[in-house]
Amino acid sequence: MAAALTLAGPLAVLQLFDELAKQDLLEKMLSRKLVHILAGLVFMLPWPLFSMSPYAKYMAAFAVAANGLCMIGLGLGLLKNDALVQVISREGDKRLASNLGFFLLQPCWTMASSSVGQSYVKLDMLSQLATVSFWRNSLLGAVAVANLCAGDGFADIVGRNYGTEKLQYNHSKSYIGSLAFFAAASIASMRCTLYFASFGYFETTSQTYLTTIAVSLCAAIVESLPLPIDDNLTVTFIAIAVGMLLLPY
Repeated sequence: MAAALTLAGPLAVLQLFDELAKQDLLEKMLSRKLVHILAGLVFMLPWPLFSMSPYAKYMAAFAVAANGLCMIGLGLGLLKNDALVQVISREGDKRLASNLGFFLLQPCWTMASSSVGQSYVKLDMLSQLATVSFWRNSLLGAVAVANLCAGDGFADIVGRNYGTEKLQYNHSKSYIGSLAFFAAASIASMRCTLYFASFGYFETTSQTYLTTIAVSLCAAIVESLPLPIDDNLTVTFIAIAVGMLLLPY
């Protein structure tokens, strides 16, 4: 039942923006970014419902594989939902949805060298990595997903609409976009920390919350750099690396 809820949450987010896309109530790029922000955070909400079984985290990660099968079905024509393809794909190409689905089901290390650059597939794969590697007993997974979802998503939305003043060392990024990343990632990280701590999975102090802010600051700095690697990857892995140095895990 907990696994079913874990699967249903992100699918509900997709369905919501699917309907908005059908009604032309939301611009496609904004829809994609809102899915990027919400899907991963909603994915973590049912984690406290799982038992203490060592296999529980794999059941939670099953939701990612199920989403991958859905993408394959869309791409192969077994399922038809053009509006959903528009939500998750920049080009609106159903063949890309199929590529995303197969990519979701690949081992984690495949992602680092793949040319597929869509935010939804990266979000799912990185969420799966955080689930299996850290689970709910560690701050690292939740903080990494919070930085990826909230930080990167809000940075793009705010920067795209209001980022007129670009960074001197990276003209594709703006000051206000980086600030939005830091603010959104910090708030989401602290809320996730408070959420899981309230179930007794770990203890927190004021220093814990300050540390999550420091992790978000490092992730925001790395996200702003003109690196040849996709920032979805760099944000997640720098959050994990800095978290391993500063946070209990």
